[in-house]
Amino acid sequence: MSHILVVDDEPQLLRALRINLRARKYDVATADTGSAALDSAERTRPDAVLLDLGLPDLDGVEVIHRLRSRLPVPIIVLSGRSGADDKIQALDAGADDYVTKPFLMDELFARLRAVLRRPAAPAPGTRAVLGDHLIDLAACTVVRADGAEGQLRLTPTEWRILTMLLSNPGRLLPGRQILRTVWGPDHEERGNYLRVYFAGLRRKLEQDPARPRHLITEPGIGYRYEP
Repeated sequence: MSHILVVDDEPQLLRALRINLRARKYDVATADTGSAALDSAERTRPDAVLLDLGLPDLDGVEVIHRLRSRLPVPIIVLSGRSGADDKIQALDAGADDYVTKPFLMDELFARLRAVLRRPAAPAPGTRAVLGDHLIDLAACTVVRADGAEGQLRLTPTEWRILTMLLSNPGRLLPGRQILRTVWGPDHEERGNYLRVYFAGLRRKLEQDPARPRHLITEPGIGYRYEP
């Protein structure tokens, strides 16, 4: 039974989600503040988090950052904020999906099932070099190939995208294939997700993000990794 943490300060929505999750055989914990959510996540180690951004004590984006520093848990944002900037900010912070209120319960649970069935880690021993970085996909670490100290932090979704690309060097992967594998089959048309995440990966990994050498876009088709 998967354990889901629901974080929202609207009592009626919190109750509705709790009832619907339990009806679908999920174990549920709830929190109505960011601080309570972080405490609950630390204690119970949920399998996924449903998170509102408009919390009374902490902004939801800050909660995403703090969760990401502690747990590799999938996070689905539930928010009344529908602007592109809000979505990009949440995704860049480490959210795996973004659902705008009001939403259909069936759609939300389809997205929840999608994040829960994603593979947690790649096969052991998979390593690759991307520019100045040595990437260990099994250990989920990125270090400088020249031995400089410090690790680069990637979000779980960035890791899943990077794993697909680095496991297929030189191969063009259609955008829809990446979306289907990383986010689920109902996300195949959401090309804006890939634009956001590839921009973030290039900022972190490419020497010149505006002229990428390794993470290549083939407009209208897909993406590939050039060693």
